[in-house]
Amino acid sequence: MGERLASAISPYLRSHADNPVDWWPWGDEAFAEAERRDVPVLVSIGYATCHWCHVMARESFSDPELAAYLNEHLVAIKVDREEHPDVDAAYLAAASAFTPHLGWPLTVFVTPAGRAFYAGTYFPPRAVQGVPAFRQVLEAIVEAWTERRAEVEATGAAVLEALAARPEVADAALPSGEQLAAAVAELAGFEDPQFGGFGVDAKFPNAPVLSFLAERALHGDEAAEALGTRLYRATTALRDSVEGGYFRYAVRRDWTEPHYERMLSDNAQLLDLATARADEVGAAAVAGFLLEVLRLPSGAFASAQDSESLIDGVRNEGGYYALDAERRAQHPPPALDAKVLAGLNGLAIGALADAGVRFARPEWVEVAEQAADAVVALHVERGSRGVRLRRASLEGRVSDAAASLEDYGGLAAGLVRLALATGDAEPASLARELVDACVEGDAVLAPGGGDPVLAARGIAVDADRTEGATPSGAALLADAAARLAALTAARDYRAVAERALAPSLAPALERPIAYGATLAVAARLAAPAAELVVVHTDDDAAAEELLAEARAWARPTRTLAIVTEAQAAALAAAGFELFADRVARGGAAAYLCEGFTCRLPTGDAATLAAQLAG
Repeated sequence: MGERLASAISPYLRSHADNPVDWWPWGDEAFAEAERRDVPVLVSIGYATCHWCHVMARESFSDPELAAYLNEHLVAIKVDREEHPDVDAAYLAAASAFTPHLGWPLTVFVTPAGRAFYAGTYFPPRAVQGVPAFRQVLEAIVEAWTERRAEVEATGAAVLEALAARPEVADAALPSGEQLAAAVAELAGFEDPQFGGFGVDAKFPNAPVLSFLAERALHGDEAAEALGTRLYRATTALRDSVEGGYFRYAVRRDWTEPHYERMLSDNAQLLDLATARADEVGAAAVAGFLLEVLRLPSGAFASAQDSESLIDGVRNEGGYYALDAERRAQHPPPALDAKVLAGLNGLAIGALADAGVRFARPEWVEVAEQAADAVVALHVERGSRGVRLRRASLEGRVSDAAASLEDYGGLAAGLVRLALATGDAEPASLARELVDACVEGDAVLAPGGGDPVLAARGIAVDADRTEGATPSGAALLADAAARLAALTAARDYRAVAERALAPSLAPALERPIAYGATLAVAARLAAPAAELVVVHTDDDAAAEELLAEARAWARPTRTLAIVTEAQAAALAAAGFELFADRVARGGAAAYLCEGFTCRLPTGDAATLAAQLAG
């Protein structure tokens, strides 16, 4: 019945291919079928490592009787939120009109024109604690569609109108130091004083907020340093003691009982935080997980690892992770969502590159290079419109899903960081092209606009700028532009970064817990910037002390390049003025610059240490 999903790019869709539900993938064809049959549409949104998505699939979507009713009265569309983030964002916004409890699986009922008229999340097979059974929900939807069509259409139109009429947030300038300090104080108010972390319920790492605190600490904010240290220590309770990766979140306030899925997005960001805190043990643990578990044969990284596995033939939530290394080897590991996402791979590429430099682990930088090669080869296209990205792929096949600002910004920033770690100009040049592709006059947006299926139905996608587990696309693009601004004055990339952030800054200062990455980039732009280029010769063993000082200064948001004279010349020739006239001066030379104004180069480690301390 689910043959349309059998060859999908998304492993999540493939997992539903043998359901008795007659699933359609996201696309115009499904809506055309609903219009032809004059029936409503179920849009079911989830992702491969979503536990309750699996539960609803087993309980309801695998039920032949329920599936038969669904197939007769509706058209059913299955969507991977990671493959189609615009679709997820649009229907999450619509679902907020019907339920305050947003999450996945997201269950949305829409007209053939795509307009939402009812929504919820997980529905059980039998009514429980006030939540109706899924069959009851379906019957109510069908009854409303057949008996009260005008009311249904009016609801859908009203929701669409309300979303379109939401007031635009005024652009704001970069925040002052006082405003950023106030944001830190606001965050401290959310801290659980007994068990650490934010809130008194389920505990998430909230890596974007931790990145903001790390950035403020870098510029001398002692309150941010203290809060960030406490939160980081609490978060390490989610790190698997055997394989090193971080679990998605803790179910309980005291950080016990993790929700056991492990995501590339979380672990890439937490590797950055380990590097920022000079936590080599923590960095090695997370890097090991990326290399040993999430790394695919192509060299790119899978999106996630599931929480469920089979232990002695019985499906078990988290049971694999309760085993030690020896016993794990006797059981099949939880499945990977082997889908490759361009933007999230960019996060991992950058994190490994910077960690490799900071801790003198060249093998990590090499893995980052291999991942970049794999992603660029498959996901980057060149044509008459310039460079374009493809968002997702699986086993060499590329999805037709539109790439988002997350993809352009995440991959571009990762490529800049890789270029600085390797001295190779090519990744930096491609990063510049990716950022340029997102700039149209004063606008900063993904090329080609949003999802074309939504656009054809007049459903505008107001990009979600809030940040829970991952940075927003706008923050990632701003991050990439800010990194380019440190390398070249050929284009005002700082202005691009500020433009990308501007609509988010006012709400970020009002609600910093939901805008950590935005505030992190804003804090970096608002503070004095420094760039360090160390030029050395390949056989210069005497430069080790100088290089050690440079590595000790390194942080994921600082600009550090350790290059040969030939690499510096190639980077300068590619238009990155920071590297112009950088030579080794007979051994090794360190150039410390602020805004392209540089101090006299030094080959003495003690002198460099004094310059960096100042």
